[in-house]
Amino acid sequence: MALPHSLPRRSVLSLAALGTGVGIAGSLGLPNTAHADSEDRRPGYGPLVPDPKGLIDLPLHFTYSVVAISSGVLANGAPLAPTTLTDGGENSPSRYDGTGSFSRRGGGAVLVSNHENGTTAVFPVPHRDRLTYDAGAAWGGTTTLSVDRNGRRVSEVVSLAGTIGNCAGGVTPWNTWLTCEETETKAGQKGALKDHGYVFEVDPYDPSRNLDPQPIKAFGRFPHEAIVVDPSSGQTYSTEDAGSPNGLLYRWTPDRHARLRTFRGLAPTAGSLEAMYVTREGTFVPDLSVVTEVGTTLDVTWKKVPDRDATTTSTRKQFDYLTKDSAGLYTVPVAGPAGPITRSRKLEGAWWGRGGFFFDCSFARPSDGSASTHDGQIWFFDVSRQTIRLVSYMPATPDQDVDVDGPDNLTVNPHGGLVVCEDGDGVNHLVLVAADGSRTFFARNRNDSEFAGANFSPDGRTLFANSQDPGVVFAITGPWRRS
Repeated sequence: MALPHSLPRRSVLSLAALGTGVGIAGSLGLPNTAHADSEDRRPGYGPLVPDPKGLIDLPLHFTYSVVAISSGVLANGAPLAPTTLTDGGENSPSRYDGTGSFSRRGGGAVLVSNHENGTTAVFPVPHRDRLTYDAGAAWGGTTTLSVDRNGRRVSEVVSLAGTIGNCAGGVTPWNTWLTCEETETKAGQKGALKDHGYVFEVDPYDPSRNLDPQPIKAFGRFPHEAIVVDPSSGQTYSTEDAGSPNGLLYRWTPDRHARLRTFRGLAPTAGSLEAMYVTREGTFVPDLSVVTEVGTTLDVTWKKVPDRDATTTSTRKQFDYLTKDSAGLYTVPVAGPAGPITRSRKLEGAWWGRGGFFFDCSFARPSDGSASTHDGQIWFFDVSRQTIRLVSYMPATPDQDVDVDGPDNLTVNPHGGLVVCEDGDGVNHLVLVAADGSRTFFARNRNDSEFAGANFSPDGRTLFANSQDPGVVFAITGPWRRS
């Protein structure tokens, strides 16, 4: 996902978070109660029914409620009043992105939401005493939104401030949220007083644990997108949304015998940070974009990142890459100290599943340095086999309203398959992806915005999802079925 003042929307896309809340209905009185004449028997839940409120279209019998509004939200052309922060009264911050849901004590849900705000945010995350990492021009962060068991909004408070471009992230086995900065801004740039490009851990329950926030430098400094945690080993896997050159997939491994119950307090050099190196039948694969056949399996090994804090050189430039020639083509090789590596344009969402995790690549074009062209790939990383397998492929097509393009945040669907957020050209949707890689639309965003932050409650009854611009948090319920 892109900051509004940097790359265009199609250039940068995010993560997913673990759903551990419960269903919400009726917040702010904006249910979708549209009806269709008949149900469609195709895979999925049938045709999307036009929403009389003009926000999101859903299949018959599915409804949504709005639990947070930032700004600029229109219902049939009329503006909706924004919600406000209960710890200060300011407008709810803009650009809701990756989100994790957690069970709320006493019933309900606690959502920790990223805000992908940069230095020019319309509605920034307000700086709060002892919750602010950088008091400079850094307006991203997270808010924690609580909703009771009856779907009533209880509170929304700042849980992290003073960060930049909080895009995606992930949940930990101990029920905290990892929020990722998608930036490489250093101290002295754009008004920042500290270096950025880190991961921070946010506690959804205990505000005192969020005081005096410190980055998890052990995970490296780069444009982090999404992160997953292997609950058995404590290893983390991070996607990098970057260009010139394109990004990498990273693995952090804790020190031997480390017993992790939090990532707070890790030394900057704790564990090891490595990047994914892929081969196919022994032949090096420098760019994932060349793989088009669903079911293709590639072997993975790992190469150490020499300087994880990117003191002088971006982590992805510490490996071999191509830069532009005089004609603007990526043909000029540049040698990095760590040698060759596998890259992908737009490494985006990631979500832990059984025995590994899913991740996606949003699109690829030769003009951005990719070896081939596509409008999306979804992969599964098998941790025990150390392989990646292509589970869904989206060829580049001219019709971006009808054909799926730009997969971004994704989440495992407890009812089968995946739910993927579109951030592409044309109309954006929530997309259901079946086990065989086939796809169908589940929701249509009637505002010109990407979907982000899709995740399910632990009982599987509620799908939370965000419309980033304008900023809205939706809770979707309906007749889910196993598929």
